[in-house]
Amino acid sequence: MNNHKINKLISLILFILIFSVLCFPAPKTKVLVPKNANAPVSINVSGKSLNYYPILFNDPSVFSVRGPGKLKIITRRHLNSQNENKSGYILYYRINGGKKIEVDFNNVKPDSKAYFENASLGYPSIGENINIELPRGENAIEIWNGSDKAKVCVRVLFTKIKEKKIDWISLTPVYPNDPVSLVTNEDVVTYYRYSSDKPLKIQVAGPTTLRVLNRIEFDYKMKGKVNYRIEVREDKKLKNTYMLCSDRSDVTSYKKDDKKTPGRANEIVIAVPSGTHTYEIVSLDKYTTLAKILFPKKDIKLERF
Repeated sequence: MNNHKINKLISLILFILIFSVLCFPAPKTKVLVPKNANAPVSINVSGKSLNYYPILFNDPSVFSVRGPGKLKIITRRHLNSQNENKSGYILYYRINGGKKIEVDFNNVKPDSKAYFENASLGYPSIGENINIELPRGENAIEIWNGSDKAKVCVRVLFTKIKEKKIDWISLTPVYPNDPVSLVTNEDVVTYYRYSSDKPLKIQVAGPTTLRVLNRIEFDYKMKGKVNYRIEVREDKKLKNTYMLCSDRSDVTSYKKDDKKTPGRANEIVIAVPSGTHTYEIVSLDKYTTLAKILFPKKDIKLERF
């Protein structure tokens, strides 16, 4: 192969690499800060100062993020000396009010490439990771320390992943039959009102996935952002609890009611296992909430009863 052909081949390879970088950029990773954050702890890792957050025994640190994506929890224990290598610690975490998961770390060692910028905090152990794949929609992650004796701090990273393209269609709840028409970008969309004493009831056959878009109803007395909780029950058993936050929508309004304003939508996702199941979505707070239920068009054969 002569030099001319080699140069053309190299140029083609470079063009493909540059095109790939421009058209398919690497996923962006962001650092999550707990809602109830204590003062961060600064750890210098290989010359770079990074913020970690203390994890307590009785009071969980709560992180929230919209999925889908990959969550990486980097954990470090405070050690008393650079020679300590038999210490361990336990962390617990829970996603959307689900099952509490225990993670044990044993025989942790000091990290020779890291140090606390406040030397009185001791010596950081080598970072240990917990990797979690989060589903689409709003996700709340709670993290506890397994002991009140071991000092542990974490740094939580989230990398969003591309969602698979799915055609979604609306599903009408069994109860309550209280439709509300909202206008979004000149389109009229039907939501259903539910509350703590009138939970939303859905019956569906799985396996499938339900998307539930929730909007709390703002009246003139409600100011700024509002935190609210909703609970999902599957066949009368608690499945998940979601901690959500919303403010008034600036693009959505009621078709007929001008005394209220719908909140921005918070999406949750319910994984429905095989078989026929009944779901109840309950507001745990005093607010009335509007919901729109969606499921994959390909599962239209799984009829609601």
